Amino acid sequence: MHNLSKYTLYITCFLIAALSAQTVYGSEVAAETKEPDMKRLFFSHIGDSYNWHIITWGDTHIAVPLPVIAYDKEKGWNFFMSSKLHHGEYKGFYIAQEGEYEGKLVMRNTAGDEVRPIDLSLTKNAAALIINSLIMLCIVMSIARWYRKQPPRSVPKGFVGAMEMFIMDINDKLIKPCIGAGYKPYAPFLLTVFFFILINNLMGLIPFFPGGASTTGNIAVTMVLALCTFFVVNIFGNKEYWKEILWPDVPIWIKAPIPLMPLVELFGIFTKPFALMIRLFANIMAGHAIILGLTCLIFLTASMGPVVNTSMTVVSVIMTIFMYCLELLIAYIQAYVFTMLAAIFIGLSRPDHKPKIQQLETK
Repeated sequence: MHNLSKYTLYITCFLIAALSAQTVYGSEVAAETKEPDMKRLFFSHIGDSYNWHIITWGDTHIAVPLPVIAYDKEKGWNFFMSSKLHHGEYKGFYIAQEGEYEGKLVMRNTAGDEVRPIDLSLTKNAAALIINSLIMLCIVMSIARWYRKQPPRSVPKGFVGAMEMFIMDINDKLIKPCIGAGYKPYAPFLLTVFFFILINNLMGLIPFFPGGASTTGNIAVTMVLALCTFFVVNIFGNKEYWKEILWPDVPIWIKAPIPLMPLVELFGIFTKPFALMIRLFANIMAGHAIILGLTCLIFLTASMGPVVNTSMTVVSVIMTIFMYCLELLIAYIQAYVFTMLAAIFIGLSRPDHKPKIQQLETK
């Protein structure tokens, strides 16, 4: 009970600190523009950028510059730090402030038109993905190193013991039942997906460096995760899986001469990864949007008098702390659901049509 109270206090202090960091940043944005710029506050967290903003101290912006890598037929390859773009144009490149390419690296061609070069820059989300992947790698390697150093059948304790329990729970109660026999080759992939999503979700809830980047709230990241699942499902699916898609066990008039059912099944191949992509992206982005919306209440009511502003500040703080606690739960749930659905899709790609007696004999 004493430990539970201690951990609860730690979590509460962390949430208050996180909320304070968001409030300070929001007040900086409001102070710079002399009025609440909610759009800027929202998209500075949800969107991507070419530098990693940490804090604004007076008129000084403290940010981590990131490398810009751009290629254009006229200018060739260009490498420079994003701090060069702080005062406007550099080598003909600049950040568009409005229009179709708002917030993106652009340049003007010989005709004077604003065009996009091939942009391979290391943006905030890309840098966050590298940092979060390194965190996951450090955790896995530290656990592996413990097992290498210990004698066989040693019982792990502390962090290693907690991680072993966590990993075995996902492996035995999620991956194994969803895939069935022959699940072991897919377990490393699914465990990697689970911890990758979980760490990125949790790091996205920390509003200061090196956290705060909403990587899983970026549809490009969730699309790559969904595509990886798509390739695993369809490349390693057995012949029974493809038979059920191309020639399903339905009345002949539904699949010939018009291949109605095969078309539906082929369409289903693409809707499954699409559902994975949209589910994770929408849930994470919605959670961040709600927290930012609640924080913005403080600044939206600043001009309504001290009574209204004070009461709405109290409501905003309480509701934001509640949403932070809920987001901690959602961070785990979304990683769990994505892994579970991916495991189910893999299991469906390995149907076994052996007679029940033959199955019992094989067992």
